[in-house]
Amino acid sequence: MNRYERPPSSEEAELRYLDADFRVIRPGGFVRCAVTGAKIPLEELRYWSVERQEAYSGPDAALTRALGKG
Repeated sequence: MNRYERPPSSEEAELRYLDADFRVIRPGGFVRCAVTGAKIPLEELRYWSVERQEAYSGPDAALTRALGKG
């Protein structure tokens, strides 16, 4: 770990999802998938909906939500 890295937090983060990025509203180490409820470490977060302002654990969860099944 270098001086710019922070140790992972056990607290859930609150994010504002933007088109190609996200803004941290409340610091934390993870967010929860809106479909599965799984913890997603912030450094692994790749899928979210700007319109719904929610995160997804992967492409399958995002597709499930887009199809209205989750």
